[in-house]
Amino acid sequence: MSAASCLLSEDQFLCSICLDVFTDPVTTPCGHNFCKTCITQHWDVNTPCQCPMCKKPFPLRPEVHVNTFISEMAAQFRKSSRKKARSQVPCDVCTRTKLKALKSCLVCLASYCETHLEPHQRITSLKTHQLIDPVDNLEGRMCKKHNKPLELFCKTDQMFVCLLCTVLDHKSHDIVPLKEECEGKKAELGKTGAEIQQMIQKRRVMIQEIKRSVELNREDADREIADSVRVFTALMQSVERGQAELIGMIEEKQKTTEKQAEGFIKELQQEISELMRRSTEVEQLSHTEDHLHLLQTFPSLSVPPHTKNWTQVRVHRSSYVGSERRAVAQLEEMLSKEMKKLCADLKLKRVQQLEVKVTLDPRTANPELILSDDGKQVKHGDVRKNLPDNPERFSRCTCVLGKQSFSSGRFYYEVQVKGKTDWDLGVARETIDRKGKVTASPKNGYWTICLRNKNEYSVAAFPAVHLSLKSQPQKVGVFVDYEEGLVSFYDVDAAALLYSYSGCSFTEKLYPYFSPCVNDGGKNSAPLIICPVKHTN
Repeated sequence: MSAASCLLSEDQFLCSICLDVFTDPVTTPCGHNFCKTCITQHWDVNTPCQCPMCKKPFPLRPEVHVNTFISEMAAQFRKSSRKKARSQVPCDVCTRTKLKALKSCLVCLASYCETHLEPHQRITSLKTHQLIDPVDNLEGRMCKKHNKPLELFCKTDQMFVCLLCTVLDHKSHDIVPLKEECEGKKAELGKTGAEIQQMIQKRRVMIQEIKRSVELNREDADREIADSVRVFTALMQSVERGQAELIGMIEEKQKTTEKQAEGFIKELQQEISELMRRSTEVEQLSHTEDHLHLLQTFPSLSVPPHTKNWTQVRVHRSSYVGSERRAVAQLEEMLSKEMKKLCADLKLKRVQQLEVKVTLDPRTANPELILSDDGKQVKHGDVRKNLPDNPERFSRCTCVLGKQSFSSGRFYYEVQVKGKTDWDLGVARETIDRKGKVTASPKNGYWTICLRNKNEYSVAAFPAVHLSLKSQPQKVGVFVDYEEGLVSFYDVDAAALLYSYSGCSFTEKLYPYFSPCVNDGGKNSAPLIICPVKHTN
C-alpha cells in the first residue's frame, strides 16, 4: 500500500469541498468523491441535489456509503504525510549531513535522529526523559527565567511555568500539570464543539425555514399572478363586450337608415317610371293630327298623375353624439361592479386558504341543544337534557363553542345556515359569562352576526348595525386575523363580504361561537352545519 501511495499525489486525496484529505470518503453516482460529512451538509443546504464537481443533478437524493478502498488509501496517505512532516525536523546532534529527527526530548531540548536517540532508549537516567514527535523551536518550551521545561500551568495567572516558578514567583498559586489543564481545555473544546454544532443545526433549520418561506412566497406570487390574469381577462372581456355592443348599436342604426332610404328610392323610381310614361303619352298626343282623339284623350292627360308629396320627406342622419360617452359611462359602471365582485371573490378565495378544523364542544353546549356525533351540526331540541352544570356550559342561552381555541394568527371556517329563520355566528373570548343572559357585543366579548325573523340581519356592534342584503346567505364564512384585530363574515355562494369588525383588541383565546336559536315550533328546526371549504379555481 505504501509503495502505491508514493505514486499518488496529494490532490488525488483532497475533498473539493473542505480542501482537506478525505475523511470517510463517499462516491456519488457520477463517480466523484467527497467527505461524507461535507457532501451531506452540502445537500442539506443546497437544493436540488447535484454533484458539486460536475453539477450533474439527481432527481432523488442519493444514498451514499463510505468507499472503503479510497478510505484506506486516504488514511495511508494521511499517515505518510504526518511521518513526512515529522521527519522534516533535523537532528541537532548530526554534524555533517543532518539526518531527519525521529524524536524530540523536552528535557534535553534537542531533537535526535534514530542513531543519536539510542542513548535515550538505553541509559536508565535518560529513559525518564519525555520524548515527543519531532518539533521545531524547543527553546519556546523552556522557561526563559529559569531555563527549565514549561511542564506546569498556573491557573491563577493563566500562564505556563516551570518547577522553579512554582516555588519562587507563583508560590501558593493554583498550579496544575499541563496534561491536566489540557484535559480541561479539551472538555471545554468539546462543549464549544457541541455549541458550534447546535449553531450549525439552528442555521440549517433557518435555511430550511427561509427556503420554505421563499416557496410559500412563490406560491403566493403564482396565485396572485393567476388571480390578476383572471381579473384583467374578465375586465378585458367586459370591455370587448361593451365595444361590441356599441358597434352593434351604431351598425343597427345605419342599417335602419339604409333600409328607409332604399324604400324612398324605390318609391321615387316607381313614380319616375310613371311620369316618364305619362310624358311620352303627352308628347305623342301633342303631335297627333287626329283632332277627335286629342280632344277625347286630353282630359285624362292634361292633369299630372297623382304622386307622393316629397317636400317633407327626409332621410335623417343618425345622431351618434354622446353614444360613446354613454357607452363608456355604462362600461365604467359595469367594470366597477365587476371589479368589486372579482375583488370580493379573490379575497374570499385567499381567506379560504386559511381554513381550520372546527368541531363543537359538548361541554359548552346548552342542555337544550342537540349535537351530531361528529361534532359538526347543532340544532335546538325543545327538551332540556339533564346535564352537569360545569363551568364551561351555557346554562341559559342556546349557545355552544368550538373545541378549538386561537390566540394568534389567522383562521377561517364555514357554516351552512340554509333553511333557518334565526341564528348567531362568530367568535367569543374565553372569559365570557356562560351562566347569565348573553348580550352579544364586542364589549362583552362577542363578535357575531345574526339573523332574526327570516330576513333581518344585524351585527352585534354598539350600537347594533342592521344589514341590507340583496340575497339571503345559505353558507356563511367566518374569518379572523388575531393580530390585526379583524373579524369578517362572508356570503360564501355570492362571494360577498357581509360585514367586518376592525380595530379589535384581542388579548385572550378566541373560540368559534354558534347559536341555532330556538326551534320556534319547527320553523327553525334546521341545524347549523360546519362545512368543509370547497376550493375552486
